[in-house]
Amino acid sequence: MTAALLLADPEPAWRGYLERQLASDGFHVLPAAFGGEALALAERTRPDLVVCSELDLCARLREGEPGRTWNRDVPVIVVGPEEADAVDLVRAFQRGADDYLHHPVVYDELLARIRAVLRRTAPPAADTVEVGDLRIDRLARVVTVRGETVYLAGKEFELLSALAAEPHRVFTKDELLRDVWGYRSFTRTRTLDSHVSRLRQKLARLPDDRFVVNVWGVGYKLVD
Repeated sequence: MTAALLLADPEPAWRGYLERQLASDGFHVLPAAFGGEALALAERTRPDLVVCSELDLCARLREGEPGRTWNRDVPVIVVGPEEADAVDLVRAFQRGADDYLHHPVVYDELLARIRAVLRRTAPPAADTVEVGDLRIDRLARVVTVRGETVYLAGKEFELLSALAAEPHRVFTKDELLRDVWGYRSFTRTRTLDSHVSRLRQKLARLPDDRFVVNVWGVGYKLVD
């Protein structure tokens, strides 16, 4: 799946440069100019990693806020000012940063740090996932319901696998369009809804089977 990076920096030229380079290297980049915008994006899209220039944003991500639901454990790389010293480095780690660089940043080093943090923090993917009566064998690409094989098309299998990564968690439509179809911008499309409809029909073996559930106004989740 394409990793989503939230890039928060107030400098348009630098932010635009990083956005172009990271997109060219296969990342889905979510740019934000200021902290409030970044927090809203973090809550809506649940990125895989945050690159930011403000320690305050890192601290707010870690501490959370009443009524907000972003992932407080999201990996964060802080890019500090040119005059940053050892004290700034320590403060960054105290406020929850996973890595720290300071300007001027060499892009290749930043890219290497991003990939290293993603490798370090990525949970191991299980080869087989069982959710109630549903069993997904990712290696063999085989899905069964109560032992009966269900034949899915490629994107249907990828969609089910994405939902099964965290059963019972609600995945937003933006997340699923990004991770399964690789959409780089959020747009109105019926692609996801039509695939969910077909997936539900194929998984249903009994009248009461409801493996994929719509959470109104948010997205979808997998339940048993």
